[in-house]
Amino acid sequence: METNGTSRTGGRTWTVLRVARDRNAGLCLAGVVVSGFGTSALWLACGVWVKDLTGSDGLAALCMLAMWAPTPAGPLLGALADRVRRTPLLIGTSLFMAGLLLTLLTVDSAHGVGLLYAVLFVYGAAGVVHEAAESALVATAVDRSLLGDFNGLRTTLNEGMKLLAPLAGAGLYAAYGGAGVVLLDAVTFLLAASVYALLRVREERPGPPSGGRPRRTAEGARALWSHPLLRPLVLASGATMLCAGVNGALVYAVVDALGRSPAYAGVLYAVQGAGSVAVGLLSGPALRRLGERRFAAYGIALLAVAVVLRAVPNDPLAWVTGAAIGAGLPAVLIAALTAVQRETPGPLLGRATATAHALVFTPNVLGLAVGAAVVGPLGHRLPLAVSGLALAAVAVALLQSAVSAERTASRSPSDASPA
Repeated sequence: METNGTSRTGGRTWTVLRVARDRNAGLCLAGVVVSGFGTSALWLACGVWVKDLTGSDGLAALCMLAMWAPTPAGPLLGALADRVRRTPLLIGTSLFMAGLLLTLLTVDSAHGVGLLYAVLFVYGAAGVVHEAAESALVATAVDRSLLGDFNGLRTTLNEGMKLLAPLAGAGLYAAYGGAGVVLLDAVTFLLAASVYALLRVREERPGPPSGGRPRRTAEGARALWSHPLLRPLVLASGATMLCAGVNGALVYAVVDALGRSPAYAGVLYAVQGAGSVAVGLLSGPALRRLGERRFAAYGIALLAVAVVLRAVPNDPLAWVTGAAIGAGLPAVLIAALTAVQRETPGPLLGRATATAHALVFTPNVLGLAVGAAVVGPLGHRLPLAVSGLALAAVAVALLQSAVSAERTASRSPSDASPA
């Protein structure tokens, strides 16, 4: 059931501070932060590393593609998170990745770039499994009334890391080359494994699988599609990320229209990160007051306005729209993840989470490709306007879905089924 109104425990509203005081929630957040810091440092350094080794911008860009490529296989990879207990899986995955990363210490010329791509591909696949297991474990380890606050705080911390970790990665790379960043990421995986080992979560051993593998893999998708809350949220999230991908591909054209150097994009990303930090801190109370669909719809509406106004070449407005994009975009993602964790039965959580991530983030890659293809012949203003209008339509549809659900819930049984 979609949460509405103010959920209270012990007469007081749960707050982000209460999340930090919860032992399991705090450890889960620590695991997210530690492993995420290493990943954020690595993604930037790998592109620079390949550029230095090969001199090719195209080969450097393939690093991100290698990491994103396993995302569409989320339903299949996420099934692993439902076959075994999640805590040992997270520990094992972290230790495996720490060992795998050490193979990159042998890369010292262009001939080793193939190994780098292969490791990044496995890195992306392990990330899908890790994300599914972690989300499912959080739903078990963290009080259900805290999930919105937890996911919001996780967004805040992740965005904070995106501001710091690339700088750390760049500094390590400048001082010690790619090996320094690889060692940093391997150490963060070891630390994350140690954090997960400290969790006090009672997990039942999953029962034997029933049905064939295709049927088991599709169960997560069926759980999402058949649920009246999850289906519109996941679809809206995917549509939003498609438009966000187009917007992201146009950022350098926006910077150029402002008369700034390409490095100014870093300033806009920093402002966007600040907006995401703010909405992460406010998401828990907002979810309790508005419910998942309204919170997501308002975030998408804010994003729509910001994307359209981004076409205006004005520096102060660029800062405002950047912060608004940073605040609006995470809202639908936080709402969707929280709803999946709350509404999906435990044995299906791994598959449902991985399927939701595939449906949400795969369109982002498509949007990046579309934006890159159209910015040359069309410029950036028309694609931004079209993206903004599409986002507004998604927000309206999601808001109408929320209103319809509230009307249905408010009808009495006799109204719904008159004699």
